[in-house]
Formats: sequence, structure tokens, C-alpha cells
Amino acid sequence: MNVDPARQLRAVARMTVSIRLAVSALVLAAILLTAALSSLLWWRTAEAASRQLASTINEQIVAAVRKEVSAIVDEARAAHTAIRTLFLQNVLDTREADKREFVFLSQLQSQATISWVAFGWPDGSFFAAHKLGDRRLEMMEISLTDHPGERRVDEYDVVPGDIEFANRRFEPTDFRVADQAWFKAGLSADDPQWFRVMDHATGERPSIAFAGPIDVYQERQGVLAVIIEYTRLARFLSQLEVGRTGTAFIVDGSGELVAAPDKDADELHPARGDTTLLPLARAALDHAGEAGRKEAWRSRLTSGGAAYEVALTPLPFPGWSLATVIPEAEFLGPVETTLHRLILGLAIGAVLAALASAMLARSVIAAPLSRVVGELRHVEAFALEQVRRHPSRLKEIASLSGAIAEMAAGLSAFRKFIPADLVRGLLRQGVEAKPGGSVQELSVMFIDIAGFTGLSERLGDRVVPLLSRYLDLTSEIIVANGGTIDKFIGDAVMAFWGAPQPQDDHAARCCRAALASRRAIDESGLVDDLGQPLQIRIGINSGRMLVGNIGSELRLNYTVIGDAVNVASRLEGANKSYGTQILIGATTERLARGAVVTREVDSIAVYGREEGLSVHELIGMVNERAVGSIGWIADYERGLAAYRARRFVDALADFEAVLKQRGDDRPAELMRDRCRQLAAAAPDVSWRPVAALASK
Repeated sequence: MNVDPARQLRAVARMTVSIRLAVSALVLAAILLTAALSSLLWWRTAEAASRQLASTINEQIVAAVRKEVSAIVDEARAAHTAIRTLFLQNVLDTREADKREFVFLSQLQSQATISWVAFGWPDGSFFAAHKLGDRRLEMMEISLTDHPGERRVDEYDVVPGDIEFANRRFEPTDFRVADQAWFKAGLSADDPQWFRVMDHATGERPSIAFAGPIDVYQERQGVLAVIIEYTRLARFLSQLEVGRTGTAFIVDGSGELVAAPDKDADELHPARGDTTLLPLARAALDHAGEAGRKEAWRSRLTSGGAAYEVALTPLPFPGWSLATVIPEAEFLGPVETTLHRLILGLAIGAVLAALASAMLARSVIAAPLSRVVGELRHVEAFALEQVRRHPSRLKEIASLSGAIAEMAAGLSAFRKFIPADLVRGLLRQGVEAKPGGSVQELSVMFIDIAGFTGLSERLGDRVVPLLSRYLDLTSEIIVANGGTIDKFIGDAVMAFWGAPQPQDDHAARCCRAALASRRAIDESGLVDDLGQPLQIRIGINSGRMLVGNIGSELRLNYTVIGDAVNVASRLEGANKSYGTQILIGATTERLARGAVVTREVDSIAVYGREEGLSVHELIGMVNERAVGSIGWIADYERGLAAYRARRFVDALADFEAVLKQRGDDRPAELMRDRCRQLAAAAPDVSWRPVAALASK
């Protein structure tokens, strides 16, 4: 049987009641509210006590770690001072091998945290005592005069109160103390200082070193270093009780791990401690900023649905911080269990009285409102085809649902003409739909298809699928990189970055989108009617431009206008003259410098302007594998500088060098030909190194 929707809605309207009548049914919920407030008060009190306990545990851990780090620092300084004094007082000569070995070994035995005592001579020779865990030591010497490229190693077994010689071996080595930062700095320094060390004669082992010069009778004998490997810190951290499942990390100022708990770590066994919770420590460093590096800082962070108490405390070593991560469940778990029991007891007493009002509120008010709110979410996301009308017994809710459905129907006709992300951004910023704008520094990009005019003439209406696929690819990439699509002009795409949402890196984002667009078109397999891969040209420029609602009271377009925009359009066309695909302006290159790889192509006077503009070709993003070797860029830019200085013969040689490396480099070919002409017929004094583009 068919049911008339209009008749059904009229029947529902006759049954609607005032929302005030429905709300009166919620009075009984006050019983539950009283119970909830009582539980909340108890929870807050218990939570405060538990957090105070966690704070006390953390303070004890911090005190222990600070004491240990201070002891390590002091031991290193004391060992360095003791050995340095023996040298200064001429009790020990740096070349006395037997005494030197005895002194170095005694320091390793007496100072538990020291891993190395090393000495380097100005001639590049090297001597060191090194722990091999707790039961073995080794002495090593590298001489650049007697046995260059060879390392002598004597191993000793540690026995109670003494050491015993075990064996001697010789092995090849490429370790050079002259390459070590602590050695180079120590030779020219006046006082010892701390260094971060990675490379040792035995391989890579992250460490810190207290190193400084040794002078005897005002003559520099060499550099002495006392080195502590991070594994000693990892072993100490494993002895701490950070709750049942919590842990502690030592990190440096950049968030790099110094030590994680590992009871088996030593000079023979690298640290392999559990770093599962390390991302939380790094997240805390990011949140704390400079404050977390100067003073104690605590916060509550979540990961994987679990909450953690994370504390940062500066340590008595420059740049180091202790990060303790304790699962909140460890100290709040018992509290939560007790609270659950309390709530259950209170709820059982109140639920019978509140059940009727709760069911009424849910069925009459909560559920209909939730459905209406869901429809508003669809409107907010511009998912207008998903909006539905929901009948309700409450006339206010029924009217609201009907109004939302009618609004969605009216807006749905315009959704494809208005970028949804743009509208949401404008609404968030409170930008009214009326003419107006502001001057801001932004980046703008123009993309079009090379030879599209001839292609469209040959294909006719068959060009539409090709054009649609091309616009889909570029549009997706622009949006994915945070850009705002301004308009489509035939095959041209205009987009800009930095508005309506501010973007500090708008120039780099724009360049990244351009490279991604070129790559996407290349990988798409799109071809023209002749079977040739589709080629695009891109022009990018940054600068101050007017952005806002441009138009009249009848029709507006959120767009950008200004000289910087015109230059971007001209740069897109300039690709044809230079045989390039992506040209960017000087301002874009400056703003994105450090993130992009470019080369300056030329100075050009674009159509409609007489002054020269510096133009750069976008090669790739920094650290992209696709960029490859870029040594030719220096040759090109050196040639460009010589060309501008009227040294055409020198410039010609540089451009020839580029072509030897990149035979199909069109800009180099143009500049080579230009230099040949100018070298053959020297220009007059009015000549300027600016190329004029005669067309748009």
C-alpha cells in the first residue's frame, strides 16, 4: 500500500508537543546529577592524592638520575684533572708507555662510569685504555711513524684487586684521531670541554668526551680525552623503578635518544632497551618547547587510547633532559576501580526513579536532535545529498529538520561550483560574502597543457575526457598540498597558497605541488592524439597580492589579483621559450630556499614590463632521490654570472660544460648560442643582460 508523504507529515504535526513539556520529564534526572557530583568530588580528591604520589616517585627518580649524571660528569673531570696534573708536574711523560698505561688503566678501574681514557699526539699518533665490559680491559696504540695503518691491542683480564695480561694482537685500522672533533678542537683550545663522540677506534659507539689540551713547559704535547659511552647510562637507568610498566629516558635537546634502560648494556653490548614509550617523551619535548629544557615540566599525553604522565627535567649536562613516562593506569587504576564500585552503588539506587524520565528524554528529544545534528554535519561537510528529513513529535524539532532539508536542497545545486574546503575556511574566519579583501604575501601557480590549442582543434569534443582527467589529477594534488583552486580557464589551472588559511611555508607547498603535478601527469599515461605523452608547463610566483572576495554585490569570486599574479602567468608562458616545465620567481625561490633545488635560468622582461626579473627553474625538493646529481647547476650559474659580467668566452665554456653533463638542456643551449653571438660582435654600452619576452 502506498503512503502519501505529505499526509504522513501532517499526521505527525498533529501529534507534536511543546519542547517545554518534554523537558519537564527530565526533572527526575536531578537524582542522577546529585550522585554524579558526589562521585566527581570523591574522584577529584582521590586523583589529586594519586597524582601527588606519582609526583613523589618521579622526584625520587629525578634526584637519583641527576646525582648519577653529576657523578659521571665529576668523575670525568676528576680523571682528566688527575692525569693532566701528572703530565704538568712532569711526573709522567706522554711518551712513557709503561707509566702511561698504568695511569690510564688505574683510572678505568677506579672510575666505574668511564669507558675510555685516550690521548692523541700532534703527529696523529693515538693511545687509549678501553673497558670491555666489567671483566676485561684493553690498551691500544696507533702509531703513524712505526706501523701506520695498524693498531696494537693488549687485552687484560680484571681479577680481584688486580689485572692480568691476556693477549696481544695487531690488526689493521683506518681510525685517525686527527679527524676527531675533540682532538681538533683540543689542539687549539685553552681549556677542556665536552664533546659528543660517535666514532672510536673500535667502531661507532655514541658517547660523550671531556677533552682538552696537555701543555708541558708551555709546549703542547697533545689532547687528553676521558670518554663515557651511553651504554653506562643505559645500565644505570635499568636499575630505576619507574612504576611497574613506566620507563625513563635521557634525551638531548633535539629529542635524540641518549639512553634507555638496558641492564645488559656495556662497552661490548650496545644498548637495546625498550623504546616503545620514547615517542611520548619526544612529543613532550615538542609541547614543552624551550620551557621544558630550562625547568621541570609535566603533562598528560595519550597514545594508543591510554593516558600517560610524562615529566621532563633538565639534567646537569648541557642539553640533556630526563623524561619519565608512567602509564596513568598505574596510579589511577585502583582509584578508578573504587570509583566504579561507588558509582554502581549510587546508580542502582537512582536508576529506578530516573529510568522513566531518561527513556522519555532519549526517545522524544535526544534521539531526534542527534539525527538533526547529524544532518547539520552533512551540510557542514557539503555532503548535501546525504541530508534527510526526520519527522518528530516535537514541532520545533520537526520544523528544524524540515528547514535543514530545504536548505540542503537549495545549496546542492551550487556545490560543484564552489570549493567546499574554501567555503569552510571562509566561514571559520568569519569572512562575509561581500566585496572586499586584503593585501597579503602569497604564492600563486598557473598550470596549462603544452600545445593545447592545436590539440583541442584536432580532437574537438573528444578532448573533454582527456582534459577532465588532467584537471582531476592536478586538482587532487593542489588540495592535498593545502592549496586553494582559484579557477579553470580552458586547460589552465590557477591556484594559490597562504589563504584563506595562513601558511608560513606557502612557497614550499606550492613548489611541492608543482613537482607532484608534473610527476602525476608523467605517471598517468595521458597522451595526445599523436600518441605523445602529455606535457604541462607551470609558472609560480610569490609576493604581495590582493586576496578576497572580488566582484560585485551580485557575483563574487574569492581570488587573488596583482602584479605578482600577472608575473606567475607570464612565467608559465616563458617555459615555452626556455624549454622548461616549471619556472618560479625570485621571491618564491627566496621563501622556499632550503626546501627546494633550483637553478637561476635568466633575467627576463616579461610581456608588459621593462625591468628584468630573475627567473629560476624548479628542479626538485631537497633530499628527493629523483633530483640526482646537481653539480651542473653550479656550472650553469657560474656561466650566467660571467654572461652578466660581459665575459662571454668564459660563460660559453661553462654552458658547454653543462651540455656535456646534460645534452638536452635547452636553457644552456640558448645561453650558449647567445654567448657565441655576443662574443663575435661585442654589444654596446647600452646592452643589458635581460631577455625580453615578446608574447604573453
